[in-house]
Amino acid sequence: MEVIGTDAYMESDLFTPREKAAILWAEHVTLNTARSRDDVFEEVKKHFSEAEIVELTMVSGLFNLFNRYMDSLGIPLEEQREVDKIKKSLHLDGGKVKTYYKTMVDHWPDEYPEPDALDPNRNG
Repeated sequence: MEVIGTDAYMESDLFTPREKAAILWAEHVTLNTARSRDDVFEEVKKHFSEAEIVELTMVSGLFNLFNRYMDSLGIPLEEQREVDKIKKSLHLDGGKVKTYYKTMVDHWPDEYPEPDALDPNRNG
């Protein structure tokens, strides 16, 4: 899959147009250019619903977070044999994730306090 590490994936026959759109979106989420690239968003919208785009964005963001966390702390990646031991135990219940996000949105504050207001050591 060396093609994925280059811009050649867009011309590759290895991926469907939908897969290419997902990779393109993940690339722009990672580079933090997705917001300013209406052309990329329009291409992604041809292949994915709004809900799917949200999910793609969340997954890309989570992988970015994980990679930065591991890199920043110098934590080595697990060897494949170690990953294989736990792979069968991993399961994400979509209903529970949806319930969690709905709860978060339902309780989202209209306004946020200033950061200093939360500091118990603040003078004043």
